[in-house]
Order: sequence, then C-alpha cells, then structure tokens
Amino acid sequence: MFMIPNLYSFVSFRKQDLIKGLLVIFFSLLLTACQSKTVPLEFAPDGNIVKQAITLQLSQRLNPLSQQLNTQKPQLYISNINVKKIDPVTISNLPSYHLTGTYNLKLILPSQEVKQNNNKFEVYLQRQAEGKTWRLLSKDNKTSHQKSTWKSYLIVNS
Repeated sequence: MFMIPNLYSFVSFRKQDLIKGLLVIFFSLLLTACQSKTVPLEFAPDGNIVKQAITLQLSQRLNPLSQQLNTQKPQLYISNINVKKIDPVTISNLPSYHLTGTYNLKLILPSQEVKQNNNKFEVYLQRQAEGKTWRLLSKDNKTSHQKSTWKSYLIVNS
C-alpha cells in the first residue's frame, strides 16, 4: 500500500533524466549548427578563372584525342561565357563552387576552323586555402568506392 512514495521517487528520478537528456540534445544541436559552413558567394571565381577552367577542361579531353590521331593540338578560343547557376559546395572540407552555363568555342585546326555556339559547361572550382590560386576539380569515375573521389588541377593565371 505504500507504493506511492516509491512511485514519486521513480517519477522525480525520471524528471531529472528527462531534463539532462533535453539539455544534451539542445547543446548537440547548437554545436552542430555552429559547425555548419556555408560557402559565401562573394568569393566565387571571376570570369577569367571560369574561362581558364573551361579551357583546361577542354584541353584535358582534346589532348589525348590529338595524340591518338597523331595530329596537332587545336587552338581553343572561348568567348561569351554565360554562367547560369553557381552552387556553393564544400569538397574535402574546402569551400568550392559548382558552376553551370554556356560558352562559344572556336577551334583552330590545321586544315579548318570550327565554331560552336551555346556549348554547355559544368565545372567545380575550389579556391585554395591561401586564397591565391584556384583549382579545377573533377570526379574520378575510375573508383568504385561509394564516396566520391576528386582529382584536382591547378588553374594557371595567364
């Protein structure tokens, strides 16, 4: 019949645990919110860096083809770059930018000149920690890991 005091001590013990649990959850959420890093758009690459990134990306695709065909590497002229979307992302714990848009291309080959308008591009650019250089990032499709692996190429200021 004296179960009520036991029930009361049980309930008060539970209140303390509940308060402690809520405090742990609250501080965990607070710390997690403080750790989330949003990449500022103010530091996005300028047009010259985007142009160099597109040129580097095209060169990486055309150079092996030129070697296989045993021909001279074409000269590339990029113009009218139109960035349609900039998504700030974090790759390898560094701020990065995923840019998509269009550009015009003029290829000068040994025997002809080819012009293409409104070519689509997609590049991932990452400013290095010291803030002086940019790198072009590309996903490594050769890995079978579930986690994405990235290759990084220095964009040389010209």
